[in-house]
Amino acid sequence: MFTITKEVYFCYGHRLMKHSGKCRHLHGHSVKASISIQQPQLNDQDMVCDFAEIRDCVEAYIDRHLDHNLLLHKDDPLIPMLIQNNERFLALDEHPTAEVLSKMIYRYLQEAGFNVAHVTLWETASANARYSEN
Repeated sequence: MFTITKEVYFCYGHRLMKHSGKCRHLHGHSVKASISIQQPQLNDQDMVCDFAEIRDCVEAYIDRHLDHNLLLHKDDPLIPMLIQNNERFLALDEHPTAEVLSKMIYRYLQEAGFNVAHVTLWETASANARYSEN
């Protein structure tokens, strides 16, 4: 099995309402998403795929939904105020943890036709969450 990995970077704000520590307050992250694609055979260019294909697909999704956005749980009481003030946000069915975001990116790339091995989201330089379906 051949595997390649592409890294992309973006920023977002969130809060985790069920968290008992500091993360229950609004805060932001500059993150790295590491996307690994696998194939049992190389294509006619002797590649799994072009890194630019991964970049173009995932950056379009991230720019539209995640980058410089406020990610909140759908029941967050801040949402009416954000709507009233025309502020950008994304309401999620799940709490906006690194685990959930890595799953969102994974599933998007999978639906776009990539054979995704896993997506790792580095929330800080020393902490990451990985999602795979293997």
